[in-house]
Amino acid sequence: MFGQDRDQMRRFYCDVWRKINAQQALEPLEQQLATVIGQHPEYHALLEDAELACSKDYLPEAGETNPFLHMGLHMAIQEQRATDRPAGIKNLYRQLLHTCPDPHELEHRIMECLSEMIWRAQRYNTIPDEQAYLKCIQALQ
Repeated sequence: MFGQDRDQMRRFYCDVWRKINAQQALEPLEQQLATVIGQHPEYHALLEDAELACSKDYLPEAGETNPFLHMGLHMAIQEQRATDRPAGIKNLYRQLLHTCPDPHELEHRIMECLSEMIWRAQRYNTIPDEQAYLKCIQALQ
């Protein structure tokens, strides 16, 4: 979405939150992000303070969840569904809605698989294994 510039990406989230509160018009990508932000009221206070949002580090070893990563994973899953990439994810998602009818909760479940795929690719310095990712999602049924 924004390359490797963490501050730019975080400021985009804060700008969308500001626009939501000011009832300003949103571009399509901003509208999609606004929906994700709306599903996460626990992050709203953070988005109020762009300087804090840009400067804070989130340490998994301290039990912290990075709200920008979390919301970004929602965005990634939505993009994957929209483009059916990896091929087959769109149908898998539809099938899983029968066992998990809450789309937000289902994204959280898929997020575990996506996070695992990303972690493995980074850990072993390989390309993401889409087939393993899809198998992980299939196992959610």
